[in-house]
Amino acid sequence: MNNLSNDTNRLEKTWNLYQKESENDNKLVQFNLANSYYNGEGTEKNLEKAFYWYQKAAENGHIDAMYNLSICYENGKETEKNLEKAFYWYQKAAENGNKNAMNNLAIYYKNGKGTEKNLKKAFYWYQKAVENDNKNAMNNLAICYKNGKGTEKNLEKAFYWYQKAAENGNKNAYFNLANSYYNGEGIEKNLEKAFYWYQKAAENNNKFAQLNLADCYYNGEGTEKNLEKAFYWLHKAAENGNKDAIFNLANYYYNGKEIIGKNLEKAFYWYQKEAEDNNKDAMFNLAICYKNGEGTEKNLEKAFHWYQKAAENGNKDAMNNLAIYYKNCEGTEKNLEKTFYWYQKAAENNHINAQLNLAACYKNGEGTEINLEKAFYWYQKVAENNNKIISKNFHGDKLCDKCKQLFTDYYWCQQCNIKQFQQDFSKWTSKNKFIDEFIKEAQLNAKNSYEVLEWIPYNKLKNIKYYDKGGFSKIYKAIWLDGPIDSWNFNKQQWNRQLDYEVILKNLNDSLSFNKFLSEV
Repeated sequence: MNNLSNDTNRLEKTWNLYQKESENDNKLVQFNLANSYYNGEGTEKNLEKAFYWYQKAAENGHIDAMYNLSICYENGKETEKNLEKAFYWYQKAAENGNKNAMNNLAIYYKNGKGTEKNLKKAFYWYQKAVENDNKNAMNNLAICYKNGKGTEKNLEKAFYWYQKAAENGNKNAYFNLANSYYNGEGIEKNLEKAFYWYQKAAENNNKFAQLNLADCYYNGEGTEKNLEKAFYWLHKAAENGNKDAIFNLANYYYNGKEIIGKNLEKAFYWYQKEAEDNNKDAMFNLAICYKNGEGTEKNLEKAFHWYQKAAENGNKDAMNNLAIYYKNCEGTEKNLEKTFYWYQKAAENNHINAQLNLAACYKNGEGTEINLEKAFYWYQKVAENNNKIISKNFHGDKLCDKCKQLFTDYYWCQQCNIKQFQQDFSKWTSKNKFIDEFIKEAQLNAKNSYEVLEWIPYNKLKNIKYYDKGGFSKIYKAIWLDGPIDSWNFNKQQWNRQLDYEVILKNLNDSLSFNKFLSEV
């Protein structure tokens, strides 16, 4: 107790001495007094008084007080926020040799905070801070060299300063140095060293490094392939708010990627999280979850809501689907004018199905006046785009990511797709051996998506409506929920399909014979 009493008395005497000396314009005492108020040492914490004494000490030439005063003006906790005054005192402190002020002054010049943007002055002060051994400035100087901001682009110097900053413990530099090794920028490509620095950055909670580390484990880059660790770091990155990681994780759960298995509830959770953070593709996928009742209860109103959000944010698939919802009165009231509007938006964004649907609107006068010239224009666009797709494939030497063979058509690898079709044979049947064999043969011989035949179960159709008479039977229109196959998605391990596709149905009167079945079709 006596020791505690003595310590208290000593603090009070020191405190009284600070107060007395501070009034005599002793800048060191004023600075220490400010620190005491700021940290609540020897007195109650008082940020306003801390600011007052930092200001007094700074005006009397105390360099560290100048720096701390800048921070007060920057944060606006001890006084009103004032970036111009923060800049002024950073400049005073930097000119008097404070290395942290040099780095912060450079940041102010770089971002135009409290002064006009000036990249050359930013580079100058980063360089000055580096000369005074500021590790944060080392990383910032490297960024200047990498991007050619305030100086000429120089990847070798960028690498040098990333390495110096990383060796001095700058966590952001860990990630940047890893990227340099991974991409071979300023140094020879070295996946082992890239992996090492990604790991260092990831362990220090860098969400971007965590995603890249997951990719290294997934692809076996710089380390042995390890799907468990890949998933672990992907999950860590997602939990830390990495937008790409969140979306990828949702896709993995949705498609049952490798070790994690299919989990629609978790897929829905992560799609929702990313959709609420304004990711247009996540919005689209969330709409699909609500549409199909995947991972949540089926809710066409919410599906409509998220299609609309995705469409408004530029997702062309959502634009097309939103048009279909307005047309078919799903999740909203029927509105052919809005159907036409969204088909048009999607068509202008080069969505081929929307172009076809827009042509039909002009042809039939749905949501707009009949205009056969415009109908013809959009039908022609569909034809041109299909030709461009084929031309792009054959003249671009596009290779399949899986087998490295040339595509036989736009993103159509017959060799790989044969295997996918064969795996799916057990998942469907027409309950007629000859019809099944006929469809299977067509699938195995298909050199593009247009040659694919599929058996469509009746429960995969909706909005079945009488259309016309044809020959000896009736013709109906309907919406095929899944839609026809477009291509195989290796990332999602499923077929890309043209969802909610309009089809024509024919009621066959005599289909017991296989040959008669084909002749009626």
